[in-house]
Amino acid sequence: MSRWRQVVTEATVDAAGAEAAGRPRAGLVLERAAGEGCFEAAAGPLSGYRRTVTLAPAGTGRYRVRQVVDYAVSLPYFGWLFAFPLRRHLGRLAPPAGLPWWAPADRLDARAAGALATLCALSAVTGYLGSVLTQTITFAADEFRAGPAAQGAALAAVRADVLVTVALVALADRRGRRRLLLACAALGCALTALSGLAPSLAALAGAQVVARSFVTASALLLAIVAAEEMPAGGRAYAVSLLGMSAALGAGACVLLLPVADRGPAAWRLVFAAALIGLPLVASAARRLPESRRFGAPHAVAPLAGHGGRFWLLAVSAFLFNAFFAPASQFQNEYLREEQGFSAGRISLFTVATGLPGGIGVVVGGRLAERGRRRVGAVALVVGVACTVAVFRVAGWPLWAWSVAGSVVGAATIPALGVYGPELFPTSLRGRANGAIGVLGRAGAVVGLVSAGALSAGPAGRLGPVMSLLALGPLALALLVLTAYPETAHRELEDLNPEDAPPAVPSA
Repeated sequence: MSRWRQVVTEATVDAAGAEAAGRPRAGLVLERAAGEGCFEAAAGPLSGYRRTVTLAPAGTGRYRVRQVVDYAVSLPYFGWLFAFPLRRHLGRLAPPAGLPWWAPADRLDARAAGALATLCALSAVTGYLGSVLTQTITFAADEFRAGPAAQGAALAAVRADVLVTVALVALADRRGRRRLLLACAALGCALTALSGLAPSLAALAGAQVVARSFVTASALLLAIVAAEEMPAGGRAYAVSLLGMSAALGAGACVLLLPVADRGPAAWRLVFAAALIGLPLVASAARRLPESRRFGAPHAVAPLAGHGGRFWLLAVSAFLFNAFFAPASQFQNEYLREEQGFSAGRISLFTVATGLPGGIGVVVGGRLAERGRRRVGAVALVVGVACTVAVFRVAGWPLWAWSVAGSVVGAATIPALGVYGPELFPTSLRGRANGAIGVLGRAGAVVGLVSAGALSAGPAGRLGPVMSLLALGPLALALLVLTAYPETAHRELEDLNPEDAPPAVPSA
């Protein structure tokens, strides 16, 4: 339920300032006149809005202005985060010069803003669920007496989750996004908690195949719903917020990591904490609408004719995951075994070096709304170079390179993560992205098995292995620059003519 707020601003201004204060504005809220000195919202993300301006002469051509803005915010979960910047933006007497920097390039309506906030809350849940195995496998392997090769094989086996994910997201193309998204998120929480009861590393991997099938489907559907709900200039912004929310969930998992160091079986408590996500999923079910594009009439498009886009993104997913899957999955193993980090120090390192990545996500999202390809290619090259450096240095350079890679590499999330939902029509969006995920998982399996096997040799070091695997995303950067279409500020119906509404015949 929305709660009304009020911000009152008074000042003495000249005639030009008084005239500007008395005009309709086009900032975060697009205003229209509603009487003498009164304005209401014609468009904008607020659930209620009214601005009233009164003028009184103050002598010598100046005026005393009193502006009262009453507004209601329906932004679940994250309204507190925008309370101060929103109040400051709405309370200004001078007309705003466009949208504020923290808003998307295109103005959202109240429905889109509320849906995006709810999707971000669910993304935090999936972020936790998707990172729990990565963060704890080195501790689970200690209990099960398994080495790096066994860990690599287990992590690779878990990638079989995508086979079930394909069926789930394909079902969303027929039955709708909302119900399946919520069901997958809830089952992901419950099954992840049950995974913590596994008696062996093989059993843990098998349980995670089932649990992560629903988690991965949730992550794909989050991006799809966000793309279908946002305007053309807000899709990269939405993906960037989803990425930051997922990182928040992953960060919560990292903060719990010291618990895993309490004893041989203490890592299981980190899995049990997944149950905390169930109340949040239940809360989201009361707020999340069906995506507006799925709800709108749309043609059933065949997969034929979309092969070029499919293989472009599928090969990209393979090259991307062949490097970044082992880079993330083996980071804790590297820090423990080669750098001698304790669980607490790993937690500190992950939070301290990963938190600045939020800057890259926000900046990358803004830049990606101007053009996706160049931002994505540069972020890939620099992010990969910094990540390779992390596996080859020690001491303070280790921390410095990790921060640099986190900030720059995070820009790939909004720049490239939006292409999957953008390049396919509504009736194919789930199936195509699920199938692309299969190729992406294949790349992750190749990378994980290669990294696990090569690092288990006599040298036993991950640095040279990561340098070799870095060739994949470097090739991807070239592919982005030469083969990817530019989709910034283009409506989904423009990118996918099958979804365009039928023309109304003239009389």
